[in-house]
Amino acid sequence: MSAIAILCLALSAGIIWGGLIASGVFLARHEEVDEYPPEDPAASEITAD
Repeated sequence: MSAIAILCLALSAGIIWGGLIASGVFLARHEEVDEYPPEDPAASEITAD
């Protein structure tokens, strides 16, 4: 492999693993959502004309 190919491989692997670690930390620090999506009272009313 050429030096540029190794650099691109290392950079892409770093981005992928960094995103996985960051999302794991984010999910560990934030509590679970009770209801998704949040209920919108205006959107739940169905009117027939």
